[in-house]
Amino acid sequence: MNGARKLRLGPLPKAESTKVTFSCPSSLKYELGRYAALHAQTYGESVDAVTLNPHMLEASWLEIGDSRKRGAQAIK
Repeated sequence: MNGARKLRLGPLPKAESTKVTFSCPSSLKYELGRYAALHAQTYGESVDAVTLNPHMLEASWLEIGDSRKRGAQAIK
């Protein structure tokens, strides 16, 4: 991961959580760990990939929804 990239995920909000378990390739686990380290360095708050994952998924989900809305509007 390039340190010059702008992080897509900002400071983490406080929220209730529900535990979900998933499997991923070790290469993805490694990249998530690198992102967590970069996030901690950027925002001065120690955080691990397990903590970041739900926020990353939510941000991606919202981005996908926004792009679908924009695509649907372009078709009209």
